[in-house]
Amino acid sequence: MFYALLPLAIALVAVLLFATPVRAKVWVATGVIVALAVAALVPSVGVLAGLLPDVQWSIASPVFGVEKLSIDALSALFLVVIAVAGIATVIYSKGYLNHYLDKKSSAHISLHYLSLVLLVAAMMGVVISSGGFSFLLAWEMMTIASFVLILFDAQRAEVLRAALTYLVMMHIGFILLVAAFATTFSLTGEASFEAVSLCASSSKTIVLFVLFLLGFGMKAGMFPLHVWLPEAHPAAPSHVSAIMSGVMIKTGVYGVMRILWHLGEAEELYVIGMIILAVGIVTGVWGIVLATTQNDMKRLLAYSSMENVGIIFIGLGIATLSKAEGATLLATVSLCGTLLHLVNHSLFKSLLFFGAGNIYSQTHTTHLDKLGGVAKYMPMTAVLFLVATVAICAMPPLNGFVGEFLIYLGMFDSVRWGVNVLPAAVGLIGLSLIGGFVVLAFSKLYSTVFLGTPRHHHVAESREVDNARIVAMAIPTIAILCIGLVPQYSVVVIERVALQFMPSAEPVLAGYITPTLFHISLVALMLILLTTFLYLLKQRAQRSRTIAEGPTWGCGFTSPNGRMQYTGESFAEGVESIATSITQQMVEGKAVGKGEIFPSRHTYGVRHKDKIDSLFAAWWVELLRQINKRIMSLRTGKINHYILFALLFLVAIFVLSLLNVI
Repeated sequence: MFYALLPLAIALVAVLLFATPVRAKVWVATGVIVALAVAALVPSVGVLAGLLPDVQWSIASPVFGVEKLSIDALSALFLVVIAVAGIATVIYSKGYLNHYLDKKSSAHISLHYLSLVLLVAAMMGVVISSGGFSFLLAWEMMTIASFVLILFDAQRAEVLRAALTYLVMMHIGFILLVAAFATTFSLTGEASFEAVSLCASSSKTIVLFVLFLLGFGMKAGMFPLHVWLPEAHPAAPSHVSAIMSGVMIKTGVYGVMRILWHLGEAEELYVIGMIILAVGIVTGVWGIVLATTQNDMKRLLAYSSMENVGIIFIGLGIATLSKAEGATLLATVSLCGTLLHLVNHSLFKSLLFFGAGNIYSQTHTTHLDKLGGVAKYMPMTAVLFLVATVAICAMPPLNGFVGEFLIYLGMFDSVRWGVNVLPAAVGLIGLSLIGGFVVLAFSKLYSTVFLGTPRHHHVAESREVDNARIVAMAIPTIAILCIGLVPQYSVVVIERVALQFMPSAEPVLAGYITPTLFHISLVALMLILLTTFLYLLKQRAQRSRTIAEGPTWGCGFTSPNGRMQYTGESFAEGVESIATSITQQMVEGKAVGKGEIFPSRHTYGVRHKDKIDSLFAAWWVELLRQINKRIMSLRTGKINHYILFALLFLVAIFVLSLLNVI
C-alpha cells in the first residue's frame, strides 16, 4: 500500500504545482513542506523529550519483504534539523527566485519547487528507514531531486558540468551502498541496518564498514570523495546550496552513525574508530586549507562544509575509540559534542549560504575581489552574516563554541585519564589546526566582502533584500543564539541521542558537564551585557563630538580608491604558499611586471583548484566526452544506416543466445 500511495502523492503535488499560477507556486511548496515538517516534528519532539517511545511501523517492500520505518532518538534529531532547514529554505526561495519568475518558464519554476519538496521528503525518508529497499529508494530520490535543483541555471556550461559530476559520483556511492546491503543480505538473509549487528562477529566486519563508509562518505563530502562538493554548491541557487550543505550532506554522516549504532561491541570497533578519526583529520585539514585559498564566497563555504564534516568525524572517531576501551563517560561527552556540532553546522552554514545568496542577487557576483563595503548597503545581511561567521569560528557566546568545546573536552580527558592517549593527542592537534585556519578563512571572507570600500559599482548600487529572506535568515539565527546562550538545555536533549550508542549507559553529563555549561551561559550573558553597555556609552559620548568620516582604507593617500585594499588573494598569501602542493593555480590575465615603472591597467586573477579534482574526477569526464563523441558519430541522419544498426543488434542477440551467453 505504501509504495502504491507514494507515486500518487508525488503526482498530486506535481499537479498542484504545475497548475498553480507562477507567483503562487512558492505558497504551494511552502504548504507541503510545512505539512511534512509538522508531521515530522510532532513525534520527533516527543521522542527527544522522552514523552514518547520509539515510533515504528511496517511496510511491505517489493524486494526485501516486510521492512520497518521508525523514529528513534537519532532519527528524531535529524528530522528536527531537516524540518527547520526545509521551512527556512522554502521561505528564502520566495525572495531569491522572485527576479527569475519573468526569466524562467512556469514549468521550470514548478519543476524546481517539486524537486525541493521531494528533497525534503526524501531526506526524511532516509532517516526513518531501517534499510533495504525503502532506504535505497529514499536515497536515490534525494540524489535525483538535488540533481534537478542544481540544474536550475542549466544554460551555463559550468552548471551542467557540476551537475553531471554530482550525479555520477552520487551513483558511484549508491553502487557501494547496494554492495554493502547485498553483503549484509548474503551474511544474514536481511538487508537492513539491524542486520549489521548480526555481522559484527563475522570476519567481514571491517570490509562491510568500509563499504558503508565509502558509500555514505561520498554524500558527506569525505576526503577524497569530495570533488563534487566545491563544484555543485557554487552552481546551485543559494537556497539549494544552503539545504544541501547544511542538511543533505549530513545524511551521509547519519548513515555512518547508524552503522556504528548497530555494530555494538564488535571486536573491530577500535580499528573502525581509528579509521574514522584518520578520515576526519585529513578531511577537516584538507577542506579548510582549500577554503582559505578560495576567492569565491560559495566555493569557500563549500570547502568549509568539508572541514566541518571532518570535525564531526573527529568527534565520532574519539567516541568510538572510547567506547571500544569501555570509557563510557568519554564516549558520551565526545558523541554529544559531535551531535551538537552536526546540529550547529546545519544552522550557521545555512545562514552563511543565505547571506551569500543575498549578496549575489544584489551585486551579481560572489567573487571576493569584486565586492567590499557591502555592510554599508546591506546592514541586516552584514549583521546576520557576522553572527554565522562568529559561530562557525567556534567563538563564544554562540553555538559553534559549545559543540567543539565538548569534543575538545572528550580528547583532553582522554589524555588526562590515559585512555587512547596517542589518538586523542593527534585529534587535538588536528582540531586545533583546523580551528586556526577557520578563523583565518572567515576573517578573510567577512573583511573582504563587508568591510572596506566597494570595488565595483554593483555594490554601491545594491540595497537590502526583501523581508522574506530576512525572516528565513532569522530562523537559524534564533537557534544559534539559543544554543549558544543556554547550552545546558540542548545538551540534555543531545545526551538522550548519544545514549543510543551505549544502550547500557545511564545519563552522566548532569553532574559532569552541566555546571561548566551553566558558567559558559553566565559568561556569555555577561559578555552581551558588557558589549551593549559599551556601545550605549560610545553612542552617548559621540553626541557631543564632531565626527569626521573618511575612507576606510586611506593608507595615507589623499585620493584612495577601491583598488587600494587587501584582496582575498593577498589576505591568504601565506597559506597559499603552503598549499601549493595540494592545489593547482589557474591564472586569468597578467600580473604587473617587475620592469614596469609606470604600469598600464592590468586584469589579474587567480583561482585555486583542488588537485584531487583532476586526479579523481577529470578522467571520467573525458571518458564520457569521448563516449558521447563516438555515439554521436552514429547519428548519420540516413534511415538505411539505422536499419543496418538494428539488424546488427538482432544478429548479435542471436549469436549470444546460441553461445548461451544470454
